[in-house]
Amino acid sequence: MNLQPGGEDEPDINLTPLIDVVFLLLIFFMVSTTFEHQSRIQIDLPEATADATEQEDDTLEILVDVQGRYFIGDQQVINSELKTLKTAISKAVGNRGELPVTIRADANTPHQAVIRVLDAASQLGLTHISLATSKIEEE
Repeated sequence: MNLQPGGEDEPDINLTPLIDVVFLLLIFFMVSTTFEHQSRIQIDLPEATADATEQEDDTLEILVDVQGRYFIGDQQVINSELKTLKTAISKAVGNRGELPVTIRADANTPHQAVIRVLDAASQLGLTHISLATSKIEEE
């Protein structure tokens, strides 16, 4: 029998699972913080009341008809692609980055056409956007 006190081996700690857990937590927090911005588009929706809201003189008015065609001022945009719409809006805005935008869409306009205008305005940095409505007539 060997009764000599032998040197105790130091416990071997494997750090690989700890590094894996820390890495997964890091990924989780990075992904979850990207959803913090709920909406980049700031929209001021006017209420449909008896009193009309006062409209500023210097606004960019974009009209969307039933077929989804766009009109900036009194000129029709060539097609309904996002790139073309952004080019037309940027020409109309010029260097006035804080220009308010009013979107007048027909009641039967496809939803995608209005969203495309909002997306184009947001990508150009226009933040003062309002949707025009009309008062509901009482019977």
